Amino acid sequence: MELVPTPPDTDHATIDAALGDLVAHRTEWARLPLASKIDLLDRLRARIDRVAGQWVTAASRAKGLPIGSSLRGEEWVSGPWALVSYIAPLKATLEHVRSGTLAEMVEGKTRQRPDGQTVVRVVPDGIYDHLLFSGTEVDVWMEPGVTPEDVPGTMATFYQEEDPSGAVALVLGAGNIASIPPLDVLYKLYAEGQVCLLKMNPVNSYLGPIFEDIFAEFVDAGYVRFAYGGADVGAYLTGHDAVEEIHMTGSAQTHDAIVYGTGEEGAARKRRDEPINHKRMTSELGGVSPVIVVPGHWSEPDLDFQAEHVATQKMHNGGFNCIASQVMILPEAWPQRSAFLSSVRRVLGDLPDRPAYYPGAEGRLEDIVEAYPGTAERLGASGERAFIADVPHDDEYAFQQEVFAGALAVTSLPGGEDAGDWLDRAVDFCNDEVVGTLGVSILIHPRTLSELGDRFWDAIARLRYGTVGVNAWSGVGFLMAQGTWGAFPGHTRDDIQSGVGVVHNSYLFSRPQKTVLKGTFAPFPRSVLLGETHTAPKPLWFVTNETAETTARRLTHFTASPSPLKLPGIFASALRG
Repeated sequence: MELVPTPPDTDHATIDAALGDLVAHRTEWARLPLASKIDLLDRLRARIDRVAGQWVTAASRAKGLPIGSSLRGEEWVSGPWALVSYIAPLKATLEHVRSGTLAEMVEGKTRQRPDGQTVVRVVPDGIYDHLLFSGTEVDVWMEPGVTPEDVPGTMATFYQEEDPSGAVALVLGAGNIASIPPLDVLYKLYAEGQVCLLKMNPVNSYLGPIFEDIFAEFVDAGYVRFAYGGADVGAYLTGHDAVEEIHMTGSAQTHDAIVYGTGEEGAARKRRDEPINHKRMTSELGGVSPVIVVPGHWSEPDLDFQAEHVATQKMHNGGFNCIASQVMILPEAWPQRSAFLSSVRRVLGDLPDRPAYYPGAEGRLEDIVEAYPGTAERLGASGERAFIADVPHDDEYAFQQEVFAGALAVTSLPGGEDAGDWLDRAVDFCNDEVVGTLGVSILIHPRTLSELGDRFWDAIARLRYGTVGVNAWSGVGFLMAQGTWGAFPGHTRDDIQSGVGVVHNSYLFSRPQKTVLKGTFAPFPRSVLLGETHTAPKPLWFVTNETAETTARRLTHFTASPSPLKLPGIFASALRG
């Protein structure tokens, strides 16, 4: 029995009426006084908090996560917490818009790199960030040519328009991470001033009624509507005259089907770049995300901890993440290469099995295993994970096909005696050989990072990815509301790769290039021995964190209604993880 029944497909007449309501209210929303918009936003926190437990229980049941499993913490973190944590920073930006003080938001946070590129530090931002995300720093790097003086003028540009008329946006929701659809709706509403119809993905449409409850006040006012169904409903919506803009999360194949059509005719149209759908379209489409392991001298605890890190990057949410690390890049000459490979393989093999809830997973996993006979190994009690060691660095399959399942491929690039030279080689490999530009992660010992100095950050500057994680999974950037989330800019509709545009971005920057997230190499207190100054325990999102559900539940309720009295319980649980 389903905890929340899956709604039936929405018929065309109901869709027509819903879009008619949105058309009637689009200008009203676009011109609604900021005080009213902020009030609506602020009231969302209590609504999210009220349904958070129901949300997590429904998602956990659908994904086969039993009561008592620490993996249910993933549903708290990437579900209600990710959504509720967006409210306060977005509200802060809107308050500055209302008071005309946007420049104050970035005062003292903006700097220029030696090459002139402007960087804005957006996390930590307040005492709670320092306490709850100790050791985490998030920077938004602006497009070349944006000066520090230009930054305030690139923020909240929708609110600089006079008498905006608004627009109707169709949001095609993701089926894997539950907070993606409502976060995308909030971005279209508040960053771009558009009313929204959210079409739920059939994989997680059971969450639709919960989202309708969360957005009830927006629905009542005529600013948000919902629809349900498969590809036929999606096709009707994307071609509907009332829909003016589209935002989607999914695959490049789905993007191309919307823009060019399907089958041989669609492929031919794409080759000629003759779209059948001319609407503005933004997208987040995934790709093959790499993790670069920079050579250095690692202790045995370092090897084990970072093996858990890599396993998390692969197996969080069962491997069904568009930002899941699919290729691990190692130095051939690194003396600890074999030891690290053994640690990663062991952790992946020891993880508890979970149902492969996303459609087609087994077929995609089997395809990559068959592509590497003799080297691919099935791990786990039911063989639900694949580990492919020693993929040639001139191979194509693992670097060009997003598997979207529990498969990790390993390749080794020549060299490694000089960490800087090898890192430059790895950056070139990722930029030129690996499809997609959504995110890349880099693991580097703090001493090696210190030794490389500016050379390391010059390598970061060359990476063409929307999110770069340094000693942090790039997927954590999704959870940081102040950062941007999306592909590296520059893709075109006929070569879409990881998509076009960004979301989240609570500062509402209009000219970001990428977000760089710096995390911690070792948990406290071992971190002190490595020269790291933080008090962060094992990260909450690690698949090996034993208290993840309790910590994440407490963190969600704290974020919905902050109080210093709630902090000791969060810390006590986190330290036991």
